Amino acid sequence: MIKRTVAKVIRNDYKRKKVIVLLGARQVGKSTLLSELSSKNDKILFLNCDDMDDVLALEGKTSTELKNLLSPYTLVFIDEAQRIKNIGLVLKMIGDLKLSTKIVVTGSSSLELANEINEPATGRLIEHHLYPLSLSELANHTSEREENRLLPVRMIYGFYPEVVTEPDDAKRILMNLTNSYLYKDLFAYKGIKKPDLLQKLVRALALQLGSEVSYNELSNLLGVDRGTVESYIGLLEKCFVVFRLDSFSRNLRNEMKKGKKIYFYDNGIRNAVLSNFAPLELRNDVGALWENLMVSERVKRNAYSGNFANLFFWRTHEQQELDLIEEQDGNLRAFEFKWNPQAKAKLPKAFSSAYPEASYQVITPQSYWDFVRID
Repeated sequence: MIKRTVAKVIRNDYKRKKVIVLLGARQVGKSTLLSELSSKNDKILFLNCDDMDDVLALEGKTSTELKNLLSPYTLVFIDEAQRIKNIGLVLKMIGDLKLSTKIVVTGSSSLELANEINEPATGRLIEHHLYPLSLSELANHTSEREENRLLPVRMIYGFYPEVVTEPDDAKRILMNLTNSYLYKDLFAYKGIKKPDLLQKLVRALALQLGSEVSYNELSNLLGVDRGTVESYIGLLEKCFVVFRLDSFSRNLRNEMKKGKKIYFYDNGIRNAVLSNFAPLELRNDVGALWENLMVSERVKRNAYSGNFANLFFWRTHEQQELDLIEEQDGNLRAFEFKWNPQAKAKLPKAFSSAYPEASYQVITPQSYWDFVRID
């Protein structure tokens, strides 16, 4: 088993006697993680809410009934919790019991779960996200040297657990993931009225990887209003398909203030959307794939390390740009991503003049481990 970094973080949270909620896209390994969280000494209750009997054990119960159900166990897993009606209220009641039982709730990035848990159960939950495997997790399982060797493969096929453990079947697995799971929560969501439009939007975003995205251009391309584009992108974010970086701006008149770049959480999913698994030497999007890989790995690294940094990109109207700006506790770090270590890179003068305290680093295949390694 490839050990997940978030398992250690979750174990440290047990002592806080709050309900631990683990959210993530389908097939990223949430159910497998539950087995990693258990120990030989735990008396475990596993409730799989794909099973109606388990749903009925939790739905519509009083606090006393929930206490009688859960308190005999040292560890309770509630899997696919989005199936439970009024899940937010159920978790609030469980949280108010202050049981010594450790409660871990998982769910796909279901919009119903994400929307319902927050308001009723505020202050009673600790929320974690589980992403596809990270380079750092894989290196801990094998070695950094081995991951260097496999880097071109990771850039094309990504990090979903089944893809990593069954590399000979990676294409079929990714196409199945994309066609069967990627949109599953979204298609079931009441706000999705045009499934075909959603698929076209994801493809358009895949083609614009690494480039600034214009909602107006997307609306013209897809023949829908800008509001629909914004809404659908927001839903894709909540389901951990894509994430957005806003443009960084503090005080320069020529800085872009409203730009956006959109990245995929996983390179393999992005390539599956385009049905393009060509080797790197035959591609014209290697730079974009490298940038997507590095930015998504930084998101994982920051989340698992507890680094509450804000991520941006930077660009001026004169097309000076930096791929990534990281702001943490008032400190700025600027990064550029170059697949070719020999490619020229220079910190734009406009940025260095405006933010002389900022550090600057070029991330290449020869220098990326310090950037992605999870401490």
